[in-house]
Amino acid sequence: MPRAMWRGAIQFGLVTIPVRLFLATESRGGLSFNMLHADDHQRIQMKVHCPEHGEIKRSDTVRGYEWTKGQYVVLEESDFEAVPLKTVRSIEIEQFVPARRGEAGARFVKGSYYLEPEPVGRKAFTLLKDVLAESELQAVCKIVLKDREQLAALDPYGPTMLLSTLYWPDEVRDVGELDLPAEDEEFKPAEVEMARQLVAALTGEFDAGRYKDEYREALLQVIESKIAGLPVEAPAAEPETSKLTDLMAVLEASVAAARAETAEQPARPTSKATATSKATAKSKATATSKAEVPVSVEEARKTRGKKATAAKSRRSSAEAPTKAKATTKAKAATGQARRKTA
Repeated sequence: MPRAMWRGAIQFGLVTIPVRLFLATESRGGLSFNMLHADDHQRIQMKVHCPEHGEIKRSDTVRGYEWTKGQYVVLEESDFEAVPLKTVRSIEIEQFVPARRGEAGARFVKGSYYLEPEPVGRKAFTLLKDVLAESELQAVCKIVLKDREQLAALDPYGPTMLLSTLYWPDEVRDVGELDLPAEDEEFKPAEVEMARQLVAALTGEFDAGRYKDEYREALLQVIESKIAGLPVEAPAAEPETSKLTDLMAVLEASVAAARAETAEQPARPTSKATATSKATAKSKATATSKAEVPVSVEEARKTRGKKATAAKSRRSSAEAPTKAKATTKAKAATGQARRKTA
Protein backbone atom coordinates (compact mmCIF):
# COMPACT_ATOMS: atom_id res chain seq x y z
CA MET A 1 0.00 0.00 0.00
CA PRO A 2 1.59 3.33 -1.02
CA ARG A 3 1.94 6.03 1.62
CA ALA A 4 -0.30 9.08 1.30
CA MET A 5 1.69 12.23 0.57
CA TRP A 6 -1.07 14.60 1.71
CA ARG A 7 -4.22 14.50 3.83
CA GLY A 8 -6.99 17.05 3.71
CA ALA A 9 -10.46 17.56 2.27
CA ILE A 10 -12.24 18.57 -0.92
CA GLN A 11 -14.21 21.76 -0.23
CA PHE A 12 -17.02 23.11 -2.40
CA GLY A 13 -19.93 25.06 -1.04
CA LEU A 14 -20.61 23.67 2.44
CA VAL A 15 -19.58 20.15 1.42
CA THR A 16 -16.40 18.69 2.93
CA ILE A 17 -15.00 15.38 1.66
CA PRO A 18 -11.95 14.07 3.59
CA VAL A 19 -9.41 12.59 1.17
CA ARG A 20 -5.83 11.39 0.88
CA LEU A 21 -3.50 12.16 -2.01
CA PHE A 22 -1.20 9.63 -3.72
CA LEU A 23 1.28 10.12 -6.53
CA ALA A 24 -0.27 8.83 -9.76
CA THR A 25 3.04 8.38 -11.59
CA GLU A 26 6.53 7.11 -10.90
CA SER A 27 9.76 7.29 -12.86
CA ARG A 28 11.14 3.90 -13.86
CA GLY A 29 12.53 4.32 -17.36
CA GLY A 30 15.70 6.32 -16.78
CA LEU A 31 19.09 4.82 -15.98
CA SER A 32 20.93 6.35 -13.04
CA PHE A 33 24.56 7.40 -13.36
CA ASN A 34 27.13 8.38 -10.75
CA MET A 35 29.65 11.21 -10.96
CA LEU A 36 33.23 9.81 -11.13
CA HIS A 37 36.68 11.37 -11.03
CA ALA A 38 37.94 11.26 -14.63
CA ASP A 39 41.49 10.21 -13.62
CA ASP A 40 40.83 7.18 -11.40
CA HIS A 41 37.06 6.59 -11.84
CA GLN A 42 36.45 6.94 -8.10
CA ARG A 43 32.95 8.02 -7.13
CA ILE A 44 32.61 11.69 -6.22
CA GLN A 45 31.16 12.43 -2.78
CA MET A 46 28.74 15.30 -2.33
CA LYS A 47 29.17 16.76 1.13
CA VAL A 48 27.29 19.48 3.01
CA HIS A 49 29.77 22.24 3.79
CA CYS A 50 29.45 25.18 6.16
CA PRO A 51 31.90 28.05 5.56
CA GLU A 52 32.45 28.41 9.32
CA HIS A 53 32.37 24.83 10.63
CA GLY A 54 33.37 22.84 7.57
CA GLU A 55 31.59 19.55 6.79
CA ILE A 56 28.28 19.03 8.63
CA LYS A 57 25.50 16.44 8.63
CA ARG A 58 22.47 17.03 6.43
CA SER A 59 20.28 16.48 9.50
CA ASP A 60 21.85 19.60 11.03
CA THR A 61 20.38 21.86 8.32
CA VAL A 62 17.25 24.03 8.54
CA ARG A 63 15.33 26.09 6.02
CA GLY A 64 15.74 29.85 5.96
CA TYR A 65 14.50 32.79 3.90
CA GLU A 66 16.96 35.57 3.01
CA TRP A 67 14.97 38.72 3.77
CA THR A 68 17.97 41.03 3.29
CA LYS A 69 21.54 40.47 2.09
CA GLY A 70 23.14 37.90 4.41
CA GLN A 71 20.21 37.94 6.87
CA TYR A 72 17.92 34.91 7.17
CA VAL A 73 14.77 34.06 9.07
CA VAL A 74 14.47 30.35 9.95
CA LEU A 75 11.18 28.53 9.38
CA GLU A 76 10.24 25.36 11.26
CA GLU A 77 7.72 22.76 10.08
CA SER A 78 5.17 24.21 12.50
CA ASP A 79 5.50 27.58 10.75
CA PHE A 80 4.46 26.07 7.44
CA GLU A 81 1.46 24.44 9.10
CA ALA A 82 0.43 27.80 10.58
CA VAL A 83 0.11 29.59 7.20
CA PRO A 84 -3.30 31.40 7.32
CA LEU A 85 -4.69 29.88 4.11
CA LYS A 86 -7.56 27.42 3.69
CA THR A 87 -5.82 25.55 0.88
CA VAL A 88 -3.07 24.34 3.24
CA ARG A 89 -5.28 21.40 4.21
CA SER A 90 -8.02 21.50 1.59
CA ILE A 91 -8.65 21.20 -2.13
CA GLU A 92 -10.66 24.38 -2.59
CA ILE A 93 -12.91 24.10 -5.67
CA GLU A 94 -13.27 27.51 -7.36
CA GLN A 95 -15.56 26.61 -10.30
CA PHE A 96 -16.60 23.87 -12.72
CA VAL A 97 -15.65 24.07 -16.40
CA PRO A 98 -16.11 21.85 -19.49
CA ALA A 99 -13.87 18.79 -19.22
CA ARG A 100 -12.19 19.31 -22.59
CA ARG A 101 -10.28 22.32 -21.38
CA GLY A 102 -8.26 24.50 -23.70
CA GLU A 103 -5.61 26.82 -22.27
CA ALA A 104 -5.69 25.09 -18.89
CA GLY A 105 -5.35 21.72 -20.62
CA ALA A 106 -3.12 18.72 -20.19
CA ARG A 107 -0.32 20.50 -22.06
CA PHE A 108 0.28 22.60 -18.93
CA VAL A 109 0.08 19.79 -16.35
CA LYS A 110 2.84 19.70 -13.72
CA GLY A 111 1.96 16.53 -11.82
CA SER A 112 -0.86 14.02 -11.35
CA TYR A 113 -2.27 12.58 -8.13
CA TYR A 114 -4.89 9.98 -7.25
CA LEU A 115 -7.49 10.77 -4.59
CA GLU A 116 -8.74 8.25 -2.04
CA PRO A 117 -11.67 9.20 0.19
CA GLU A 118 -11.60 8.60 3.91
CA PRO A 119 -14.34 6.15 5.05
CA VAL A 120 -16.59 8.97 6.25
CA GLY A 121 -16.48 10.73 2.87
CA ARG A 122 -16.97 7.81 0.45
CA LYS A 123 -20.59 8.59 -0.45
CA ALA A 124 -19.99 12.30 -1.14
CA PHE A 125 -16.79 11.46 -3.05
CA THR A 126 -18.60 9.02 -5.35
CA LEU A 127 -21.48 11.45 -5.85
CA LEU A 128 -19.14 14.27 -6.91
CA LYS A 129 -17.20 11.95 -9.23
CA ASP A 130 -20.36 10.65 -10.92
CA VAL A 131 -21.88 14.10 -11.38
CA LEU A 132 -18.66 15.41 -12.97
CA ALA A 133 -18.53 12.42 -15.33
CA GLU A 134 -22.21 12.72 -16.27
CA SER A 135 -21.96 16.47 -16.86
CA GLU A 136 -18.57 16.20 -18.65
CA LEU A 137 -17.19 18.82 -16.30
CA GLN A 138 -14.01 19.20 -14.30
CA ALA A 139 -13.35 21.18 -11.16
CA VAL A 140 -10.80 24.01 -11.12
CA CYS A 141 -9.31 24.19 -7.65
CA LYS A 142 -6.38 25.32 -5.53
CA ILE A 143 -4.21 23.33 -3.13
CA VAL A 144 -0.99 23.86 -1.20
CA LEU A 145 1.64 21.24 -2.06
CA LYS A 146 5.38 21.37 -1.37
CA ASP A 147 5.11 24.76 0.33
CA ARG A 148 3.40 26.35 -2.69
CA GLU A 149 -0.22 27.08 -3.49
CA GLN A 150 -0.94 25.40 -6.81
CA LEU A 151 -3.66 25.69 -9.42
CA ALA A 152 -5.18 22.30 -10.19
CA ALA A 153 -7.87 20.46 -12.12
CA LEU A 154 -9.97 17.65 -10.65
CA ASP A 155 -11.35 15.02 -13.05
CA PRO A 156 -13.19 11.70 -12.75
CA TYR A 157 -10.78 8.85 -13.47
CA GLY A 158 -12.28 5.37 -13.42
CA PRO A 159 -13.19 4.47 -9.82
CA THR A 160 -11.39 7.52 -8.41
CA MET A 161 -10.59 11.15 -9.26
CA LEU A 162 -7.37 12.58 -10.66
CA LEU A 163 -5.91 15.84 -9.40
CA SER A 164 -3.63 17.50 -11.98
CA THR A 165 -1.57 20.45 -10.82
CA LEU A 166 -1.24 23.20 -13.45
CA TYR A 167 1.06 26.11 -14.15
CA TRP A 168 -0.12 29.55 -13.14
CA PRO A 169 -0.84 31.86 -16.12
CA ASP A 170 2.26 33.97 -15.41
CA GLU A 171 4.39 30.79 -15.56
CA VAL A 172 3.31 30.02 -19.13
CA ARG A 173 5.38 31.75 -21.78
CA ASP A 174 3.69 33.80 -24.48
CA VAL A 175 3.72 32.09 -27.90
CA GLY A 176 4.21 35.55 -29.36
CA GLU A 177 7.90 35.15 -28.51
CA LEU A 178 8.19 32.48 -31.23
CA ASP A 179 8.85 33.00 -34.92
CA LEU A 180 5.72 31.29 -36.27
CA PRO A 181 4.35 31.02 -39.83
CA ALA A 182 1.45 33.20 -40.89
CA GLU A 183 -1.99 31.71 -40.26
CA ASP A 184 -3.21 32.72 -43.72
CA GLU A 185 -0.76 30.37 -45.48
CA GLU A 186 -2.25 29.09 -48.73
CA PHE A 187 -2.12 25.42 -49.75
CA LYS A 188 -2.98 23.57 -52.90
CA PRO A 189 -6.17 21.45 -52.62
CA ALA A 190 -4.12 18.32 -53.42
CA GLU A 191 -1.74 19.06 -50.53
CA VAL A 192 -4.63 19.49 -48.10
CA GLU A 193 -6.24 16.24 -49.28
CA MET A 194 -2.97 14.31 -49.02
CA ALA A 195 -2.38 15.71 -45.51
CA ARG A 196 -5.88 14.53 -44.53
CA GLN A 197 -5.08 11.06 -45.88
CA LEU A 198 -1.88 10.96 -43.83
CA VAL A 199 -3.72 11.96 -40.65
CA ALA A 200 -6.44 9.36 -41.37
CA ALA A 201 -3.83 6.63 -41.93
CA LEU A 202 -2.29 7.36 -38.51
CA THR A 203 -5.57 7.78 -36.61
CA GLY A 204 -6.64 5.20 -34.03
CA GLU A 205 -7.50 4.58 -30.39
CA PHE A 206 -4.79 5.52 -27.90
CA ASP A 207 -3.17 2.46 -26.33
CA ALA A 208 -0.31 3.31 -23.97
CA GLY A 209 0.79 -0.35 -24.02
CA ARG A 210 1.97 0.10 -27.61
CA TYR A 211 4.72 2.47 -26.58
CA LYS A 212 7.98 1.81 -24.75
CA ASP A 213 11.18 3.62 -23.90
CA GLU A 214 13.36 2.55 -26.84
CA TYR A 215 16.16 4.94 -25.87
CA ARG A 216 16.64 3.11 -22.56
CA GLU A 217 16.94 -0.26 -24.32
CA ALA A 218 19.40 1.12 -26.87
CA LEU A 219 21.49 2.75 -24.13
CA LEU A 220 21.58 -0.55 -22.19
CA GLN A 221 22.98 -2.24 -25.32
CA VAL A 222 25.78 0.35 -25.40
CA ILE A 223 26.51 -0.23 -21.68
CA GLU A 224 26.54 -4.02 -22.08
CA SER A 225 28.93 -3.74 -25.05
CA LYS A 226 31.34 -1.59 -23.01
CA ILE A 227 31.16 -4.03 -20.06
CA ALA A 228 32.02 -6.89 -22.42
CA GLY A 229 34.86 -4.89 -23.94
CA LEU A 230 33.22 -4.83 -27.35
CA PRO A 231 33.40 -1.84 -29.67
CA VAL A 232 30.35 0.40 -29.67
CA GLU A 233 29.15 0.74 -33.23
CA ALA A 234 27.22 3.81 -34.26
CA PRO A 235 23.89 3.06 -35.98
CA ALA A 236 23.73 3.15 -39.76
CA ALA A 237 23.13 6.60 -41.13
CA GLU A 238 19.49 7.38 -41.79
CA PRO A 239 18.59 7.99 -45.44
CA GLU A 240 18.66 11.67 -46.27
CA THR A 241 15.29 13.17 -45.58
CA SER A 242 13.56 15.61 -47.87
CA LYS A 243 14.01 19.30 -47.18
CA LEU A 244 10.34 19.87 -48.00
CA THR A 245 11.18 21.39 -51.36
CA ASP A 246 8.39 19.23 -52.76
CA LEU A 247 5.70 19.06 -50.07
CA MET A 248 3.37 16.96 -52.20
CA ALA A 249 6.02 14.27 -52.77
CA VAL A 250 6.83 14.15 -49.05
CA LEU A 251 3.15 13.76 -48.16
CA GLU A 252 2.65 10.98 -50.69
CA ALA A 253 5.67 9.07 -49.40
CA SER A 254 4.48 9.54 -45.79
CA VAL A 255 1.00 8.21 -46.61
CA ALA A 256 2.57 5.17 -48.28
CA ALA A 257 4.78 4.45 -45.26
CA ALA A 258 1.86 4.91 -42.81
CA ARG A 259 -0.39 2.58 -44.82
CA ALA A 260 2.34 -0.05 -45.08
CA GLU A 261 2.97 0.09 -41.33
CA THR A 262 -0.76 -0.17 -40.57
CA ALA A 263 -1.08 -3.15 -42.92
CA GLU A 264 1.75 -4.98 -41.13
CA GLN A 265 0.14 -4.65 -37.69
CA PRO A 266 -1.68 -7.84 -36.50
CA ALA A 267 -5.47 -7.61 -36.64
CA ARG A 268 -7.80 -8.37 -33.72
CA PRO A 269 -10.56 -10.58 -35.23
CA THR A 270 -13.82 -10.62 -33.31
CA SER A 271 -15.31 -13.55 -35.26
CA LYS A 272 -14.35 -15.85 -38.12
CA ALA A 273 -16.52 -14.01 -40.63
CA THR A 274 -15.34 -10.63 -39.43
CA ALA A 275 -11.73 -11.77 -39.52
CA THR A 276 -12.12 -13.04 -43.08
CA SER A 277 -13.75 -9.84 -44.30
CA LYS A 278 -11.15 -7.72 -42.51
CA ALA A 279 -8.30 -9.78 -43.95
CA THR A 280 -9.74 -9.47 -47.46
CA ALA A 281 -10.23 -5.72 -47.11
CA LYS A 282 -6.79 -5.41 -45.60
CA SER A 283 -5.11 -7.34 -48.44
CA LYS A 284 -6.94 -5.22 -51.01
CA ALA A 285 -5.94 -2.03 -49.20
CA THR A 286 -2.34 -3.22 -48.97
CA ALA A 287 -2.25 -4.13 -52.64
CA THR A 288 -3.79 -0.81 -53.58
CA SER A 289 -1.45 1.18 -51.39
CA LYS A 290 1.61 -0.68 -52.69
CA ALA A 291 0.52 -0.37 -56.29
CA GLU A 292 -0.64 3.21 -56.26
CA VAL A 293 1.41 4.99 -53.63
CA PRO A 294 5.24 5.25 -53.65
CA VAL A 295 7.34 4.59 -50.56
CA SER A 296 9.95 7.31 -50.98
CA VAL A 297 10.01 10.97 -51.90
CA GLU A 298 11.96 10.26 -55.10
CA GLU A 299 9.49 7.54 -56.12
CA ALA A 300 6.66 9.93 -55.30
CA ARG A 301 8.02 12.46 -57.77
CA LYS A 302 8.54 9.78 -60.45
CA THR A 303 5.11 8.27 -59.89
CA ARG A 304 3.43 11.65 -60.07
CA GLY A 305 5.29 12.31 -63.35
CA LYS A 306 4.20 8.95 -64.75
CA LYS A 307 0.61 9.60 -63.70
CA ALA A 308 0.68 12.99 -65.40
CA THR A 309 2.11 11.42 -68.60
CA ALA A 310 -0.46 8.61 -68.50
CA ALA A 311 -3.28 11.10 -67.96
CA LYS A 312 -2.03 13.16 -70.89
CA SER A 313 -1.84 10.03 -73.03
CA ARG A 314 -5.39 9.06 -72.03
CA ARG A 315 -6.62 12.52 -72.91
CA SER A 316 -4.88 12.29 -76.29
CA SER A 317 -6.37 8.84 -76.91
CA ALA A 318 -9.82 10.07 -75.96
CA GLU A 319 -9.48 13.11 -78.20
CA ALA A 320 -8.20 11.12 -81.24
CA PRO A 321 -11.55 9.44 -82.17
CA THR A 322 -13.30 12.77 -81.75
CA LYS A 323 -10.85 14.48 -84.07
CA ALA A 324 -11.12 11.59 -86.56
CA LYS A 325 -14.92 11.82 -86.53
CA ALA A 326 -14.75 15.56 -87.03
CA THR A 327 -12.36 15.13 -89.99
CA THR A 328 -14.60 12.47 -91.58
CA LYS A 329 -17.67 14.68 -91.21
CA ALA A 330 -15.82 17.62 -92.72
CA LYS A 331 -14.71 15.54 -95.72
CA ALA A 332 -18.22 14.20 -96.25
CA ALA A 333 -19.67 17.69 -96.12
CA THR A 334 -17.10 18.95 -98.63
CA GLY A 335 -17.87 16.06 -101.03
CA GLN A 336 -21.58 16.66 -100.76
CA ALA A 337 -21.11 20.36 -101.52
CA ARG A 338 -19.06 19.56 -104.61
CA ARG A 339 -21.73 17.17 -105.97
CA LYS A 340 -24.40 19.83 -105.49
CA THR A 341 -22.28 22.38 -107.36
CA ALA A 342 -21.69 19.96 -110.23
